Amino acid sequence: MNHAVHHIDLFQWMMGLPSELQAVTANLFHDNSEVEDFSTAVLSYPNNSVGLITASLVHHGEEQQLVFQGERAKVAVPWQVKAARQKENGFPEDHAALRVEIQSFYDQLPLATLEGHEGQIANVLAALEGREPLLIDGTEGRKTLELITAIYQSGHLGCKVALPLKPSDPFYAREGILRNARRFHGKTRCVENFANNEITLGRNYGL
Repeated sequence: MNHAVHHIDLFQWMMGLPSELQAVTANLFHDNSEVEDFSTAVLSYPNNSVGLITASLVHHGEEQQLVFQGERAKVAVPWQVKAARQKENGFPEDHAALRVEIQSFYDQLPLATLEGHEGQIANVLAALEGREPLLIDGTEGRKTLELITAIYQSGHLGCKVALPLKPSDPFYAREGILRNARRFHGKTRCVENFANNEITLGRNYGL
């Protein structure tokens, strides 16, 4: 989940903490690693919404996206919109008019003046100067850590986890995590002095 922390952070900021979750963590392909290379969690919310978070180092293509499925349409980041409606026989059909309406709304949004870290830093500086509210504070950061910790607790112990976490939860503090987290493989080899230290990403190759 270390590789998905920013997506989980953004998802939590938009959706809030679930009331409970059930997760699976596994090491499917990295036999020299103590930690997981795959995790997936089903999140349940008080309003009966359901969320799904998957973090994987074994997916070819390394797709990174946020998808929101609503009652009438789906929107995603990177931007994608789909809309369908149910036919009389229960099968879906394209709802072109709604898709065009949503796309038109999106096209009329002003372009972001800042993106990524530049936007975050600018917001912090503006908040310090009293010009705008701080968008992400320590409380929001703690919520994301709590969500990730709950996923680890569920995946390692094989149980549902209710949120917010309680001090009595086995993964609430560092000592409990060290005591209860399983290690998938023992590290048996170390590679030093790589011939090539270039970091490659699936998206760089159109995957």
